[in-house]
Amino acid sequence: MLFSSATFLFLYLPVVIGIYYAVPRKARNAFLLVANLVFYGWGEWEYAFLMLACALVNQVAGMIIEAKPRYRKAALVGALALSLGSLGYFKYAGFIARLLGLNLAAQIHLPLGISFYTFQALSYTIDVYRGTKAQRSFVNFAGYLTLFPQLVAGPIVRYSDVDDQLENRRETVSQFADGVRRFVLGFAKKILLANAFGKMWVLVQGTDVGALGAWLGALAYTLQIYFDFAGYSDMAIGLGRMFGFEFLENFNFPYISRSITEFWRRWHMSLSTWFRDYLYIPLGGSRKGRARTIVNLLIVWLATGLWHGASENFVLWGLYYFVLLVLEKTLLRRALAHLPGWCAHGYALFFVVLGWMLFYFESLPALGAQLSQMFSLRYAGEGWLVLRCLPMLAIGGICSTPWGARLVRKGGDVGLAILFLLGVAAMVSDSYNPFLYFRF
Repeated sequence: MLFSSATFLFLYLPVVIGIYYAVPRKARNAFLLVANLVFYGWGEWEYAFLMLACALVNQVAGMIIEAKPRYRKAALVGALALSLGSLGYFKYAGFIARLLGLNLAAQIHLPLGISFYTFQALSYTIDVYRGTKAQRSFVNFAGYLTLFPQLVAGPIVRYSDVDDQLENRRETVSQFADGVRRFVLGFAKKILLANAFGKMWVLVQGTDVGALGAWLGALAYTLQIYFDFAGYSDMAIGLGRMFGFEFLENFNFPYISRSITEFWRRWHMSLSTWFRDYLYIPLGGSRKGRARTIVNLLIVWLATGLWHGASENFVLWGLYYFVLLVLEKTLLRRALAHLPGWCAHGYALFFVVLGWMLFYFESLPALGAQLSQMFSLRYAGEGWLVLRCLPMLAIGGICSTPWGARLVRKGGDVGLAILFLLGVAAMVSDSYNPFLYFRF
């Protein structure tokens, strides 16, 4: 069930909000657990049991770690093995079999949200091992792990960020109103911007549009994936506030970055900080010399690429950013610091756009064809495409910066209401409504 669907907006969400605020406060977590399972089960109910099993394994492991010091390491290793084993089977078994030249009898289906809720479960168990208090209520823990606002596409919400909120949150009218505003903002990003850029990208695909047209298409996809994922994160944060939860931010205007390092401090921050705290730092981070730092970065970026998908292009995408980040740490840091702001920004955006081509094309020949067009310096009469796409690209560029956020604030609640009505009209009149990060 998509947040940007009529079923969610006009059936599921109003019913859930109405019942949630009607039941006694002590029963709200239990009701949310049921509502979460209905949300997940709407698309694939059979995998809800896998998610509950993940919750049970990690909750029991946390209690053992806290209560039985003698078995704490075994409980941690067991929980990690089962959680990662499940993720590995569903996400990577087919990829590994293909690399080995084997044919699986059937295509393995990837359960929705498994990458997100598995990482949340891992962070909980590791944090309990490090000293965080274990959660003794299965309803509370399963409710956290299956929380529908961020269940299938993040942001990755760590248990330590919401543990107190699970039991002691106090919903307020102002918080609920802020949640509605944030949800509407994300809804508008998704429907009015991401979908428009997605259709623009589709328009360019498979056609001979020359170098300029290929770059326009690449920019369209660059904006589509940002507004698609950032819009979903806004909707998730807004929904969380409607139910009294405060989630951490996941995006901070990444396309204004002046280096690749800065870009990854602003893009999908919940994933970047997860890998930093649970992989990079435990490996030694940058504390054990340059050679070890480079090895640690290699491991982290291979893991980041594979987290996004079991395909050769995601491995290349991870290695691409590994190389860029190592270059910035070793050779480019001083040069970037002395570049004019516009030049540093252009450098970062150039490599980010190229990176999204690696991310999009799972077929290496198709990737090669796209890049050859982008760098062909050949004009193919694509002036019509420029006239058609440039105004919308300019709007998207502005809306991806703090200027866009300031314009929305000036519009106030009336402006948001207009955006919502426009979004609903576009949603019901257009069948094109994909969500890119559902496949992760």
